[in-house]
Amino acid sequence: MKSKSTSLLRFLFLTIILSSCDSAPDETNHDYPIAPVDFTQVKLQDGFWRDWVETVHDATIPFAFQRCEETGRIDNFIFAGSIKEGKFQGNFGFNDSDLYKIMEGAAYALMIRDDPVLRTYLDSLVYYVSEAQEEDGYLYTAWTLKANDYIDFSCCTYSDQGQWIETQNSSHEFYNAGHMYEAAVAHYQATGSRSFLDVALKNADLIYEVCITQGNDYVPGHQEIEIGLVKLYRVTGDERYLNLAKHLLDIRADVLDTEYSQAHLPVTEQTEAVGHAVRANYMYSAMADVAALTGDSAYLEAIGHIWDNVVEKKLSITGGVGASPHGEAYGENYDLPNHPYNETCAAIANVYWNHRMFLLHGDSKYMDVLERTLYNGVISGLSLDGTLFFYPNTLQHDGETAFNQGVNGRSPWFSCSCCPSNLSRFIPSVAGYAYAIRGEDAYVNLFMNSEASLQTEKSELLISQHTSYPWKGTIELIINNPKAVKAALHIRIPGWALNTPVPSDLFRFVNDQEARPVLKVNNKEVEIKMEKGYAVIEGHWNRGDHITLELPMEDRLLVANQNVSAKTGLVAVQYGPLVYCGEEIDNEIDVLEVELSADSKFEVCYSPDLLGGVNMLKGEELKLIPYYAWANREVGKMNLWFRQIKP
Repeated sequence: MKSKSTSLLRFLFLTIILSSCDSAPDETNHDYPIAPVDFTQVKLQDGFWRDWVETVHDATIPFAFQRCEETGRIDNFIFAGSIKEGKFQGNFGFNDSDLYKIMEGAAYALMIRDDPVLRTYLDSLVYYVSEAQEEDGYLYTAWTLKANDYIDFSCCTYSDQGQWIETQNSSHEFYNAGHMYEAAVAHYQATGSRSFLDVALKNADLIYEVCITQGNDYVPGHQEIEIGLVKLYRVTGDERYLNLAKHLLDIRADVLDTEYSQAHLPVTEQTEAVGHAVRANYMYSAMADVAALTGDSAYLEAIGHIWDNVVEKKLSITGGVGASPHGEAYGENYDLPNHPYNETCAAIANVYWNHRMFLLHGDSKYMDVLERTLYNGVISGLSLDGTLFFYPNTLQHDGETAFNQGVNGRSPWFSCSCCPSNLSRFIPSVAGYAYAIRGEDAYVNLFMNSEASLQTEKSELLISQHTSYPWKGTIELIINNPKAVKAALHIRIPGWALNTPVPSDLFRFVNDQEARPVLKVNNKEVEIKMEKGYAVIEGHWNRGDHITLELPMEDRLLVANQNVSAKTGLVAVQYGPLVYCGEEIDNEIDVLEVELSADSKFEVCYSPDLLGGVNMLKGEELKLIPYYAWANREVGKMNLWFRQIKP
């Protein structure tokens, strides 16, 4: 067994206080103007999202760890640490990142509910990872095990220890490191132990030495490390990590020069989303972090233009992105085929990016895109039992084509299993997107049964949220704090409830909805005063005060912008935040051939025993289910965009 140098945490722990200013970060106060309420301060109650979180805790995370054992992903660390002898297992050097992501999810799960078995198992994995680390901090099991000696890794490059080759589009050394940093921070937050954090800091120090001190122009082939470095900066207060994150972004075009990896232009000069969608959205998320923490206005301007491009020309109706299967990439403007790639990981990254844009600007349009992506493009990637997955998310299926990485239907794993591992870490922390604060402003962004503690500028605001969303449109907020608290409540009115499905003209409803949202305070209807998409109610809130929001829930038909040629003559169906599809199992009519008229209407029927409990939409000939739930029974034909009968 190799000897290991262990070091104490060298930096004081710094708690980052998020700003309460009203605008983007300025030169005197650097951080997001709006602070998210951490998921640990939001206790989910019975309902839609607690079911998903518990499924991931009870099924997905244990299953994913089991697959990591079976496929050698864990053995690679054991072998690299000389705990046992063996050769590298798997076909990808970035397989290390799968274990890191599941470890991150396990740490989040422990923050929600203590699990001694999971905690012990996670500790054993941290030990394996620490043993696999090289003396100088390098950590990449494929290199340590000299995998290139007997496996042809056409998509990975390796280096001599400390002599990095992070200049290739497909190199994943820094990518693995980024996911390791995120997992290490989560583990530290969950357990208070520095065992994993010390490994991450040692590795980050090495990369800083190689890239900054020695001046080597190495950049990530696949962006992710930048997000992880920002998290290390927040935990330690060491500005080297923030500076390194910005450095790796700033030099991309100096080294790579390829759209596939978003290095065709300096990041501050990019205005259009291009290339591999996961890499892109991770980079845009990291740029938002760096912009918030440094006050760099050029970063802000760039990601603003790129966001506009996505939402106006490259967003699926499900919130999925990266429609092109060629390079898992953003396609040309308005290129939105009915068989898009729409990788699950890209949807998750889209949530990360849009959440950061909201924290920067406080505009509900970012949360509208986030919600659409969350309910349709993300959870579609996970089966209802938590053990089957979609890598791409098609919007139409003939019932026969093996579109899912060679599988017709959902798959229990992939040779490249970035999506299952990403879902393992994302869903446990989903409650962290529900609420936010800025000074004495409290934001209610997502609707989920929960009890939340919101630390405003001067007081703690305790809120219980009761709702059957997304099946019903009633959201009730009850104030629980023992003393009166002054706060302005910003309650998001979803764009779809105001006849605007997305914040652009990319999609529109066929007919306007006459019903409008209704807001009541202590049973008295009040005028809805809108600011940036939020109903704002100011006051001193006492225990027992309650606010009720009624959103108009109806089946709505949508059409795409005329420039989207693939959607010419087609309509989709939405109910609340959910996009619906037709499956062969529910219909006698061919769902690929069915036609809908502009005035087609559906009966809404809640079925508690169907697909975990869903609203089914029943038309004269066609029955529809939420898109996220398709392929959970048997594999057959499925369609989301239907032919429209010409008037």
